Amino acid sequence: MGRGLYPEAQELVITADGGGSNGSRVRLWKIELQKLANELKIPILVSHFPPGTSKWNKIEHRLFSFISMNWRGKPLVSHEAIVDLIAATTTRKGLKVRAELDSAQYPKGIKVTDEELKAIQIERDEFHGEWNYSILPI
Repeated sequence: MGRGLYPEAQELVITADGGGSNGSRVRLWKIELQKLANELKIPILVSHFPPGTSKWNKIEHRLFSFISMNWRGKPLVSHEAIVDLIAATTTRKGLKVRAELDSAQYPKGIKVTDEELKAIQIERDEFHGEWNYSILPI
């Protein structure tokens, strides 16, 4: 979606929670970001919310509250129903949500070796480099 809206973009900026599957210490997260940076051929700048602060994520509060209002009282009977309700979310100020179901199967238990981790082209920011870094394309 972003490539079509921002064809001249020179980098991708991601804000992410500090924990979970996209946590700042998750090796597989960084491996997959490296693959994406290589595919897009642009750097990916990542800023993780510090531990315990993801509840202050403005996007979540501004977006999810409208999604919740949109599907209130409607039966969430299937993945398709959920995605359709999310995609139908709008606001008076012009927010339009795009959503699609990802039905791909993803393997569990993938282990990332130290060698694979060392191959990641990561530049850590001076300010809390454990939470703020760039993954550069190879």
